[in-house]
Amino acid sequence: MRLLIGETEVPVTWENNASVEALKELSPVTIQMSMYGGFEQVGPIGQSIVRNDVQSETSYGDIVLYSGNQIVIFYGSNSWAYTRLGHVDLSQQEMREMLGSGDVAITLE
Repeated sequence: MRLLIGETEVPVTWENNASVEALKELSPVTIQMSMYGGFEQVGPIGQSIVRNDVQSETSYGDIVLYSGNQIVIFYGSNSWAYTRLGHVDLSQQEMREMLGSGDVAITLE
């Protein structure tokens, strides 16, 4: 599965779990993301998918499922119960530049 932030494809290491498989079945899908908290972008996927939330610390680049129906991509860090989906393999500076300046759209294909 490919992830585009805006028009830019980014390198992702995807988890091997049922939530990622469910996202693959939904793709292609474009999700309108919104900045939240100064450290993440959050967007609804349009339906609930299988989840396995675990309390965890996140860091820049982490992609998680929140509440079974929202994707979160971090350019900072947080601690909450999430289902891990993957990790964008870019530097923190690159993540901040892509996500820290306003709302974005992401596409999963």
